[in-house]
Parts: sequence; C-alpha cells; structure tokens
Amino acid sequence: MTAGGAMAATSQAYLESKPVKETRDLVSELCQHFYWLGWLSGTGGSITIKAHDNSIPKPQQFIVMSPSGVQKERMVPEDMYVISPNGSILSKPSLKSYPCKPPKCTDCAPLFMKVYELRNAGAVIHSHGLESCLVTMIHPFSKEFRITHMEMIKGIQGHGYHDELVVPIIENTAHEGELIESLTEAIEAYPRATAVLVRNHGIYIWGDSWISTKTQAECYHYLFDAAIKLHQMGLDWSTPSHARVHIKGIWGGDGNVNKVLNVGTLDLNHELEPSRRCILLDIEGTTTPISFVTDVLFSYACDNVRKHLTATYDTEETQDDINLLRSQVQEDLEQGILGAVPIPSDDVVKEKVIASIVANVEAMIMANRKITSLKQLQDHIWRTGFQNNELEGVVFEEVPEALERWHASGIKEYVYSSGSREAQRLIFGNSNHGDLRKYLCGFFDTTVGNKTETHSYLEISQSVGVDKPAEILFLTDVFQEAVAAKSAGLEVIIVIRPGNEHLPENHGFKTVESLLEI
Repeated sequence: MTAGGAMAATSQAYLESKPVKETRDLVSELCQHFYWLGWLSGTGGSITIKAHDNSIPKPQQFIVMSPSGVQKERMVPEDMYVISPNGSILSKPSLKSYPCKPPKCTDCAPLFMKVYELRNAGAVIHSHGLESCLVTMIHPFSKEFRITHMEMIKGIQGHGYHDELVVPIIENTAHEGELIESLTEAIEAYPRATAVLVRNHGIYIWGDSWISTKTQAECYHYLFDAAIKLHQMGLDWSTPSHARVHIKGIWGGDGNVNKVLNVGTLDLNHELEPSRRCILLDIEGTTTPISFVTDVLFSYACDNVRKHLTATYDTEETQDDINLLRSQVQEDLEQGILGAVPIPSDDVVKEKVIASIVANVEAMIMANRKITSLKQLQDHIWRTGFQNNELEGVVFEEVPEALERWHASGIKEYVYSSGSREAQRLIFGNSNHGDLRKYLCGFFDTTVGNKTETHSYLEISQSVGVDKPAEILFLTDVFQEAVAAKSAGLEVIIVIRPGNEHLPENHGFKTVESLLEI
C-alpha cells in the first residue's frame, strides 16, 4: 500500500471510530440542552467539538460540527458534519424529505476554525442567548464587557473572584462569515479571553475541552444576566463597588426579611465610583528602559534579519513582509530617502533580494523610522527570538507590583505604544518578571493614531468605554505625548527614568520616578 493509501485508510478508520461517534452523539445532546436554555433557538447558534483520541495530536483531530438552519432540539447524531483540521468536509448528513432544506454546514464554520487555529481549543459554542445580546446594547459604543467581584467569574479559565473579567465586543455584520477578521483581531488583542461578544448578535466561547467550554458558557450567561439586573438597579457591575452595597431597612432584628424589595425605591449606600477607572501605559521610557528597545530589540532585529529571511524566505508570511517592504522602499526611492536601495523582483536570485532588504532594514532602524513594513518584519524576527529564549522582555523592578496593585483595586490597565501590539504582547508576556499580561486589559498601537495627536487619545477613550476621558490616567515619558493626551481630557503624569529626554522647564505636569508613587 502506498503512503497516500495508508493515510487515507487511517483517516477512514478515525472517521468511523468510537471517539467520532461519541462526539456526534454529544453534539446532538448538547444542542437539545442548549436549545431549552434559549441559546440555540430559531435554528440559530451552533456547537463544534473535537473528537478526542489520545493517539492523535490535538491539532490533527477531526472536528464534529452542527449544521445550519436545522431545528436544534430535533437534531440527531447523523445530522452532524465531520471536518478535517484544514477545513475539508469528511462527512455530511444525507438529504431529508420535505419540508427540510438540503444539509448545509454552519455559517459559523470559518470562525470556529479560526478559534481552533489561534487557541488550540477542544470545543467552541456559538450562543444566541438573549443575555449575551442585551449586555452589548447597554453601552452601545463600548468595545469590551467588564465585570468583577462575582462568584461565577471563578468558572472562567484563568480567573478568580477578585479578578476583572474582560470580554471583547465586535460589531455585527450582515453575514456571519464577514466576522472572521474582527474576531481574529479580538482574539489576538485579548490573550486572556475565552470568549468574544458580537453586538446585537451573541457570543463565541471556547475551552480546552467540551466540559470546559460548557462550564464557561454557563458562567458567561449567568454573569451577563447579573450585569443586566445590576444595571437595572443602578449599580455598576464593572467596579468592586457593587459587591459592597448596603441596603437600609431590609433586614429585621431577627435576621429575616421583613419587607418586599422594591428596587426602584431602595436606598443604596454603595461606595462612589473612583474618578480614575483606567491607566494607560507607555512602554519605552515608562515601564521599560529605552536602552532595552534601542540596544536589545533593534540590535537583535539588525543582527538576525538575514538569518530570518533566509530561513523563512518561501513562507507566505515572509513573502508578505518582503512585498510590503518593496512597496515602502519604492516610495522612499521616489522621495529620495537616504539609505534606500532598490529591492529586486522575485525572479532574481533570493540572496540578492535578501541582501537588498538587509541594507534597507538596517538604514530604517538607524533612522528610527516608525513605518508599518519595518514593524511587521521586526515583529516576526522578535517573535522567533522570544520563542527561542534568545530575547527576554525587560520592565523596571517596581512595574509588576504596581500593575498588581492597580489590578487589585479594580483599575483597568492598558498599553499604548508606538511599537506594534504584537511587540507589546511579546515584551509583557515574556518579561524578566514573568508573564504580566494577566494584569493588562488591552493593547493600542499607532493604528489608532499618532501618539502626539489629540484624536488618538479620544479614540482610546471611546474604546475603553469610560464616561469621560478624565477617568483615564496616561503615563508617559514624552512631553509631546503628555500635551496631546491632556488636550483630549486625560489625566497625565510624566515618568522620569534614567536615559529619558529632559523635560522643558515649567512643563506643568506632575512627575514620578516610580510607578509605586501613583
């Protein structure tokens, strides 16, 4: 038997195996269960689970997926699709008699496959539960759902009672498949998240296994329902204050309830919400020494660009990097930018192409240029460096303690840097104090705008969902950034670190030398 024939026989055996059969049964059972919970009504919503087999690596396991446009409470195991890890349909339902429509794989399939790819999940649930829809409508411009100090947060992977649970919200589209780009961006921007809300639509939830996914789905829906009820009571579910509510006159001397609650007339003596709800952090010169960026990261990129290009030249990612650089260099040549040299076309020997790219990249780094083509290539070089333990992110000694302290007090922490979001996550995720991303709610780069422009900070204010920009404290070492943020209404403190540029006299901003002073 040929290698191809043996592989086909193995795949067929797996397709007909007990794990696949049991997973079909399980998806059918869960569809009925979730239908009665209101998550999969009107044929909407879907479930997918990997057919677990200890002998097969998780990324290579087959995927069982519920169909589209089918009454979920009436589905049977034979209605399920079985899909390969690359998205090919291996088994599909047979045609049923009128009035049933021809079988169709769920419209969620591309989104499910993206979650499997990015999170190595074992199962994904797409729910249309009313709670998940309504909770995105309370604050229609917010990009996140946040809640803290609720017991059921403990049911979400990686979270505890005191933690702040953050779920990104993406905007709905007319067709489910059009959500793929925004879903991908949300998953990448929120490494701790195990769910993404779709405004006015529903939610995607994933976990390591079907049990983890089901458990988290139940907890998410509980928390959304709690948030809606807290909102109706006039309480802010996103701060710890709702956990310290004292209601006068409810309990009698014997400890029993002696009157009926009327939420509209309750005397609620909960703590006032703090004026500072978010902290927005710069990296270079604020949390991290400038020398780390210039002497370590930039130096590593210069030293390894040739090695990286040579090793990955034929990959789609590197070809995309090269094409982007080629376009930038062509523009530089037309404008007479110093250091720009032509990059030959693809039909030229690759060593010459690589040599010309190396020359351009070195000139761009020396000039400290903030351009997308350079950042993208640097990100990919640095990613390899961190993966190979050749790079380690550096933060000042007090940074972890400050991040933990703010996080414990209910303050939301974000990063805004001229470096890409990918670079930001690499630095904080692989720091000299371990993975610090658990304290961070999101990352912003110059795709929201230049850091010296006021509108950038207004855009961030809209994204983090504060009522007014003054609820955000921006920490930076750059005077021009401080001016722009202040003009947008943010509170600003300038951080003084060794190696930072000197500030103008009478600059008018409060300064600190340690984040623990805040």
